[in-house]
Amino acid sequence: MAGMKFLHTMLRVGNLQRSIDFYTQVLGMQLLRTSENPEYRYSLAFLGFEGGNPAQAELELTYNWDVESYEHGTAYGHIALGVPDAYAACHHIKAAGGQVTREAGPVKGGSTVIAFVTDPDGYKIELIQRGDGAGGAGLR
Repeated sequence: MAGMKFLHTMLRVGNLQRSIDFYTQVLGMQLLRTSENPEYRYSLAFLGFEGGNPAQAELELTYNWDVESYEHGTAYGHIALGVPDAYAACHHIKAAGGQVTREAGPVKGGSTVIAFVTDPDGYKIELIQRGDGAGGAGLR
């Protein structure tokens, strides 16, 4: 449909500050805005690169008060981020205390360089090396 735009992806997290710290300090995202809803007992944080919308989609972290963990189920796959250099991004992520679960290297059966990291809630994040200048702003 004409005029549609990808705005955000939402993840439920068990500790909002821990997740904000991971996405800002380890992956280099910017905390764009937060909101609290005491009546319905949840908090939101929106993160992104380059100021988020409208230039790029955002990541919405939802913390439902008093819920410390979630089952991901078998349907969740991963979030993908473009990076200029997947090898350097993995080095940076490990140095910042992040967990690399698949080191940078060519994808099986292809030549695209990818890596995987895991956030504090166990969500998988794929890093895809992009030579077209479309790499993520925070991961160098």
